[in-house]
Amino acid sequence: MPQEITFETQGNVGVITFNAPARRNALSDDMIDELVMTLGTIAQDQAVRCLILTGAGTSFCAGGSIHDMRDRTGYAGGGPVNGWRSMAGGFQRIPRTFVALDIPVIAAVNGPAIGAGCDIAAMCDIRIASDTASFAESFIRLGVISGDGGTWFLTRAIGRSRAAEMTLTGDAIDASTAAAWGLVSRVVAADTLMQEAMKTAQRIAQHAPNSIRMAKRLLREAAEHDLNSSLELAAAMQGVLLHTEDQREAVKAMLEKRPGVFKGD
Repeated sequence: MPQEITFETQGNVGVITFNAPARRNALSDDMIDELVMTLGTIAQDQAVRCLILTGAGTSFCAGGSIHDMRDRTGYAGGGPVNGWRSMAGGFQRIPRTFVALDIPVIAAVNGPAIGAGCDIAAMCDIRIASDTASFAESFIRLGVISGDGGTWFLTRAIGRSRAAEMTLTGDAIDASTAAAWGLVSRVVAADTLMQEAMKTAQRIAQHAPNSIRMAKRLLREAAEHDLNSSLELAAAMQGVLLHTEDQREAVKAMLEKRPGVFKGD
């Protein structure tokens, strides 16, 4: 049976691919397990400095399985208590793992990102969309809500009013609207998407790995805490970084007008 989540590296950049194109990369229980396990492994790998997440085929991710909802199987089966447990122990592991991940993640959205697929894109730090991408917070059309934190992430990405419009109508928006609303950084031609995502990832990965991880963490924490708390955290992080070999190398490389050679020390 082929892996439903694949992972490869190109230098210091990792690429995770949703690999179930026949069902438009809709999430299964096994796929969730593989994704969480892969992210957990990457989190411990100091060689990976940036991560790209994309989908195989023409879709990014079609969200949860409608067939499971219809048949009351998988996460949708077993009654209300099982549904609660399946959500907490299944889908909700995804946002918890993303938030705990210190490595920056770029969503290369190659096609429709629907339901939980839209939520996962919103969990990423940077989103680049192909001109064939679309986004839909479509849960309400199926008589449910986003159980994986989508409203939390989407509100922070595009603001309350636009998040409410997407959530309460269930309507899809195209890539150009997503860019205008700030859901994606930019829109590129479909055949250049991975190239553009890789260029961005490599621009990030060229820097000292501890600086990357701390900057990512500071960005995440800044959205949740007041200025004083952010300043205290920044001071602690800066105090550590100023005493690393990589920071000395970064200064030396800048003065010598050459790329830095970083070892994570």
